[in-house]
Amino acid sequence: MEQHKVERFYGNRASQDRVILLEEKRFSGLARVNLMENAQESIDVSYYAIQKGYFTDLMLGMILDAADRGVKVRILLDGIFHGLRFSLKDVQYALINHPNIEMKFYEPLNPLMPWTWNNRLHDKLLIIDHTYAIIGGRNIGDRYFIQEGQKSPTNDRDVLIINMDPKSKEGSVLHQMEGYFNQVWDHPITQVPFDKLSTNQQKKAKEANQHLKQKLENFRKTDKKLFASYYDWVKMSLPTKNITFIHNPIQRFNKEPWAWYDLTNLMKNSKKSIVIQSPYVIPTKSMLPYMDTLQVPPEKITILTNSLASTANVMAYSGHIKHINGMAKKGVNVLEYQGPDSIHAKTFIFDNRLSAIGAFNVDSRSAFLNTESMVVIDSVEFTESLEKEMKKYFKKSLKVAKDGSYIEDPNLKTGKVSWIKSFSIKGLSYITGLFQHLL
Repeated sequence: MEQHKVERFYGNRASQDRVILLEEKRFSGLARVNLMENAQESIDVSYYAIQKGYFTDLMLGMILDAADRGVKVRILLDGIFHGLRFSLKDVQYALINHPNIEMKFYEPLNPLMPWTWNNRLHDKLLIIDHTYAIIGGRNIGDRYFIQEGQKSPTNDRDVLIINMDPKSKEGSVLHQMEGYFNQVWDHPITQVPFDKLSTNQQKKAKEANQHLKQKLENFRKTDKKLFASYYDWVKMSLPTKNITFIHNPIQRFNKEPWAWYDLTNLMKNSKKSIVIQSPYVIPTKSMLPYMDTLQVPPEKITILTNSLASTANVMAYSGHIKHINGMAKKGVNVLEYQGPDSIHAKTFIFDNRLSAIGAFNVDSRSAFLNTESMVVIDSVEFTESLEKEMKKYFKKSLKVAKDGSYIEDPNLKTGKVSWIKSFSIKGLSYITGLFQHLL
């Protein structure tokens, strides 16, 4: 297929897009706040999950503040896991009630249509003024942006893309990202939560609006460094030769694995090295044929993933064990992060030149069921910056031997695992093994 040829990912001269790696939690949150604070025309938001807490209140307050200034805001969320229920239900009313804010849910929960429950939106996108975009693995919640005081902090990764010539839209990857956002927004299975708010809902909307604005004013007093700061994003950025946006189809049911096509084609085209980071690795039988003919020898392939100690997703890890041990037997460098926090970033590096960052996990959900999106960046400078950050995680990881045990490292201890977690994994791995042939 023409759209999946690897040549389209490479450039031969400087592109109009520049990039900044957003690795550190607080800095990634700060970038979002700063860009929204300075937005003038439009903000498009697309996320899988929103979790209540400090940072969510801050983000929602910034959205309302921007809308009050006349900025047009569109919020696109997953229809089941969006998080705007219970204590955040009134916040949903406040957003819907604002004249400059539109909100839609992708495939809202319908108890009468259980066959649609697996059709989920997994994108994490923020696009501002046709000039800035943030894409990566972070959902909206404190554990992605705040380390201090969090019971289960999550290490993740985003990239900030800057379109240096907003008037020339088609030359920037933001044009591709905006086109995709519009396709999902306009799709028949993407729906508004309410056609019209009731009188009582409008009352709750106004109260929630005022409450969020008051919280925002309090944040401005207590956390002044987050606001009204000047950042020369262009000066901080790195050049690229090309950036390409990749994504899955939007429709229901088993999707043709467009993103997996692209990623595996890039693996097959690589000659020197491949680096993969994913919270878990579950390349099921339907995915493996796309990986059969790699030129890179196993010893030049590195996979960074969670250990049993660090994983935040016990169910996924139960399916991950057999696959990851099989790769170690083949000689692949499998590194398992030892925590106590977890890693959630989704990243690929090909031949120390191309980098892919986004929402795609190495599993069948990301390949065949979810909406998924990533950017593939052709930039040696950016890849060097990315590899430098990933090496910090390598130092906190143990290599898996061919027998499934860890190769000892005198500088690093195996992460602690509670007996409950260990017992749960053994039971779940047995169950997932029974269903493995179905995946």
